[in-house]
Amino acid sequence: MQIKNIKSYCRGLTGQPLVLAVAFVLLTACAQGQAPRNIVVYEGARLIIGNGSVIENGMFTVSDNEITAVGEIGAYSVPEAATRVNLAGMTVMPAIVDAHTHMTTSRDTLIEDLQRRAYFGVGAAISMGSDGPDAPLDLRDEIIPETARFLSAGHGIVGPEPGRRVVHWVETEEEAREAVRIEAGRNVNLIKVWVDDRDDQFVKLTPEIYGAVIQEAHAQGLKVAAHIFDLEDGKGLLRAGVDIFAHGVRDQDIDDEFLQLVRENPDVVLIPNLPGRGVAIDPSWLTGSIPNEELAALRAVEDNSQAKVAFGIQSRNLARLNIAGMTIAMGTDGNTPWAPHTEMEDMVISGMTPGEVIVAATKNSADALGLTDMGTIEVGKSADFIVLSANPLENIKNTRRISWVYLRGEQVDRATLMTR
Repeated sequence: MQIKNIKSYCRGLTGQPLVLAVAFVLLTACAQGQAPRNIVVYEGARLIIGNGSVIENGMFTVSDNEITAVGEIGAYSVPEAATRVNLAGMTVMPAIVDAHTHMTTSRDTLIEDLQRRAYFGVGAAISMGSDGPDAPLDLRDEIIPETARFLSAGHGIVGPEPGRRVVHWVETEEEAREAVRIEAGRNVNLIKVWVDDRDDQFVKLTPEIYGAVIQEAHAQGLKVAAHIFDLEDGKGLLRAGVDIFAHGVRDQDIDDEFLQLVRENPDVVLIPNLPGRGVAIDPSWLTGSIPNEELAALRAVEDNSQAKVAFGIQSRNLARLNIAGMTIAMGTDGNTPWAPHTEMEDMVISGMTPGEVIVAATKNSADALGLTDMGTIEVGKSADFIVLSANPLENIKNTRRISWVYLRGEQVDRATLMTR
């Protein structure tokens, strides 16, 4: 932005009814004798803040890739030299945070995974426990244009599973603690533990062993996310102090004892990771965004009674826990970049409101992963947001009607990403 007379411009700022955050940014630049850079004001959209609140006719200001003011239209003055973007009739929501994925582990393909996510409005994603010693964890510290942020749980911890996965196989409490120390030394974002016998194929971790994982992780300042299947394991993990359920209970409907344990541990977060509903779907919204053969495979999905039963159990459990006030986040488990949009639809089908689901997929997921500058459209947050042509509070499937995606204040070139 070019301002010919910086002294005159700065004098004109004083006395203006600017939001304090904007005033601070502008006047600090003026005190240094410099014009503030890259001030953009987005006006007229419905703002879904991400914390449950909505501004129906809003405006927000972005400066140097950070949100510096938010309010209703006319709540503050706009600097004369600012770029103004008219979003009348649109809806803005925070970029989605996927709190449970498993991505590729070579640098180039991982960047592609993250760019595909950016295309679909995902601003950050964590690879949950499949990143071995050669995984490019240094990508977490890089700012790559048009690319979602990368987080990692490093190598997860499980009992021996020969022929299935190579992570940290542990059989004693000391081996469990050492595995945590190794991953803490890699500066992972959290610790992942599997507590599951895979239909009696393997010996699952005992409460003593996963308790040691949780104790050591907390001593290292790390949260623990647990893969579970059975209700009784969920209860044991709650008693042991787990922080995040990377799946909900899947073997049966939860009982009153589980609910009471949840109430006694109010900081525990649930990432439901709902299974397929077992019904044929209409994937036409993905036309042109994914390969034709993948689209054809989705169209070929038929009704599956067994899947319907599995979905029913997890759907009822999610609804009951949401009513009980448990913090719900959002994750998709696999490496499907568009899956957050179907997961959010499934969460609404399970009984959550669209507003609750958006909070889960933005603020709650960001909080669970320690992303303090993401998740909401608020002052001080990174300018990571999606511009939609329809209101997802009316129909959650409107999160798919993406007009533009912005990451760190820069518009993602979705057309070019799609051609790749």
